Amino acid sequence: MYKGLSVTVVIPCLNEEEGVRSVLNAKPEWVDEVIVVDNGSTDKTVEVAEGLGAYVVREDLRGYGRAYKKGFAHAKTDIICCLDGDHTYPIADLGRLIDVFFHYDVDFLSACRFPILNQEAMSFKHWIGNKLLSFVMAILFVYPIEDSQSGMWVFKRSILDKIKLTSNGMPFSEEIKIEVIKHPKLSFKEEHIKYSAREGEIKLQPYRDGIRNILFLLRKRLIG
Repeated sequence: MYKGLSVTVVIPCLNEEEGVRSVLNAKPEWVDEVIVVDNGSTDKTVEVAEGLGAYVVREDLRGYGRAYKKGFAHAKTDIICCLDGDHTYPIADLGRLIDVFFHYDVDFLSACRFPILNQEAMSFKHWIGNKLLSFVMAILFVYPIEDSQSGMWVFKRSILDKIKLTSNGMPFSEEIKIEVIKHPKLSFKEEHIKYSAREGEIKLQPYRDGIRNILFLLRKRLIG
């Protein structure tokens, strides 16, 4: 419990035994539950997560969005917090983010990685890609977002009944923000965080994933 509200942390993982160990070891004690969604790991991600007290659910079909939707289905608390299992996002800073979430009295708070303070945390190529995708999303949905690709969020679990999440892949990160932004009764805010270099293998394929994200944004804008 944090200030009277129950909290679940949802972490999608694919071969993140190194990172998820660091993430779970840094977890604040007041977190009620950690749900690790294993997306077909072949390393010791599951064993490490279970050994450190996480509840592990499996999603055998690969996909960032699929993993998150499986995790959300198991969350029962007031607040859901999301972050990657590679230790790039500061789980130890979760209390501050929730305080900001309370302060702004919003439904969804997205952690913004920019400006990047640790130059090892993101290559210039990835920086350009992130900035381009954020610009495209801002133009298409007429909303000044700084970091459309951020994978760390704090939100009220109740909003899941009010939004439509269709993406099974990487565009899920954009879609959940878009759904909140365009909903007339939901509120959205960004807050800056310190982003770190990942632990373990880099899985992002910037050109392929970037093109898929842009195509998804166009479809989302035209079809909804």
